[in-house]
Amino acid sequence: MANVVIVGTQWGDEGKGKIVDLLTDNADYVIRFQGGNNAGHTLVVKGKKFILHLIPSGILHPGKICAIGNGVVIDPAVLIQEIDRLIGHGLPVSPENLIISRYAHIIMPYHRALDLAREKKKGSSKIGTTGRGIGPCYEDKVARNGIRMHDLFSEETLAEKIEKNLEEKNFLLQHFFEEQPLDGKAILDEYLAYGERLAPFAENVSERLQSADRLGSKLLFEGAQGTHLDIDHGTYPFVTSSNTVAGNACCGSGVGPDRIHEVLGVVKAYTTRVGGGPFPSELLDETGQRLQQVGGEFGSTTGRPRRCGWLDMVVLKNAAKLNGLAGLAITKLDVLTGLPTLKIAVGYQCGPQRLDTVPPELSALEACVPIYEELPGWEEDIRGIRRFPDLPENTRRYLKRIEELARIPLHIVSVGPGRDETIVLRDPFAA
Repeated sequence: MANVVIVGTQWGDEGKGKIVDLLTDNADYVIRFQGGNNAGHTLVVKGKKFILHLIPSGILHPGKICAIGNGVVIDPAVLIQEIDRLIGHGLPVSPENLIISRYAHIIMPYHRALDLAREKKKGSSKIGTTGRGIGPCYEDKVARNGIRMHDLFSEETLAEKIEKNLEEKNFLLQHFFEEQPLDGKAILDEYLAYGERLAPFAENVSERLQSADRLGSKLLFEGAQGTHLDIDHGTYPFVTSSNTVAGNACCGSGVGPDRIHEVLGVVKAYTTRVGGGPFPSELLDETGQRLQQVGGEFGSTTGRPRRCGWLDMVVLKNAAKLNGLAGLAITKLDVLTGLPTLKIAVGYQCGPQRLDTVPPELSALEACVPIYEELPGWEEDIRGIRRFPDLPENTRRYLKRIEELARIPLHIVSVGPGRDETIVLRDPFAA
């Protein structure tokens, strides 16, 4: 028996959804533990593309139970749309296979309004948020002004909390951001309806998971975003609003740390980043454009183009330490096919100093120049390959070098977007 956490090792968009979908075959529960609908997992199953923003990727598998933990911030309108869309595709979604923590905080209309107003006011210095209200919702959570899932089931409680919050939020919207105020009665009616729809799914997820673990169920924890978007350990302030590292799987789901047996880090074979922030290995040339086009590097949540660059081992090794990685899952390897030469950033040159770790100061990281190691590329089509020894020699050399530099073994290699286009070297649940 093993319980496994899946995390992204870069700036998100590493292909975690596919890896979670793949490993769900061996899991009983799939748990989302942080973030909100600012994340999107894209899956390709039998040629059909599914984009999930809140519901864990395991929902595409019959007989599995998906859980949205207390660490997630939920936009109920988005969640209900997602449920209905899956049902429309003939996939069952009910309290039998989806449970939602009663403690999860709810994104309100004033969170979205403030998010958009702040980015507008910052102008060229904006962070690059998705405008979904994630950050303001987490702010209210920490300020103890939040509205939780269970509040949607009590009209009196919900009305009181909306009234209290709007007193402050409308003042900010009108007098600081010069935006229109929001109508509390309309919000109350809308969210009571959401509560009625979602009430059957709500329960104490922590208790459910602990009970399942005692009975021998296998738990798969699904992270959103990536390590270097972590609110504490990422490239602050160009980060998300939650802790994306593996340790938060416990806080965001209510499962003790002694019940986590393995952490698998998902690594894109190159590096991408959405929005602002430093990106030492970014390619502002034809190679970067090629990676973007061939890799389909456009955000699944916003459609924004992703910035592309070479694989950065400084970033990966930092993620390995922060998450306690036991293995690596390499994704989008096929996108590199056809490039004559590949580069890996093995360190940074910052003035006279060489760095092998990510500096905490934003100005220092922005001044860093990558130190590259070059390897030969390959021309062969690798999407049909299912055994590691059958990969082209230069492909194996590239993968082995990643393994050597990271000092972490490869467990999974993805050679294409489809579920079956994967080489599994070791099953994390076998720990």
